[in-house]
Amino acid sequence: MDKRVIIIILDSVGIGHAPDAANYGDPGASTLAHTAEKVGGLKIPNLQKMGLGSIEPREILGCPPSDHPIASYGRMTEINCGKDTTTGHWEMIGCRMEQPFATFPDGFPEDFLRRWMKAAGVPGYLCNRPISGTVVIKELGEEHLKTGFPIVYTSADSVFQIAAH
Repeated sequence: MDKRVIIIILDSVGIGHAPDAANYGDPGASTLAHTAEKVGGLKIPNLQKMGLGSIEPREILGCPPSDHPIASYGRMTEINCGKDTTTGHWEMIGCRMEQPFATFPDGFPEDFLRRWMKAAGVPGYLCNRPISGTVVIKELGEEHLKTGFPIVYTSADSVFQIAAH
């Protein structure tokens, strides 16, 4: 018999809020359930058969609980402090963090951006503020195409993100 385990991690696909959700402004959060509602239901039969719809008491439209799931399933709650994806990745490999990664609610420091522009060989950038990736592309995509300046942004976590055509 083949002895192996396959772990499927749906990164940043929240399924219900964590006990500390209020600390991060996320009470009632459930990315998967809200996405399903927005698109009129999901069509994910294999994940549904594996038990995805059984994880959260809240209904996930199009992914009901499975009467006989074919896999083990569950959701994790971070022990580390912080809301970002990177903290969760570190924790999954056994790294405990006492302090969360720095976040940048006012954008990245100018000194950092100057060093990045020099290393990247770009003459400028657009944005430098916390914003959704889809929103910032909608807002600045045309200007990016005209200027060639990369769009630099962050989100609620500590990640330096760049959008460029």
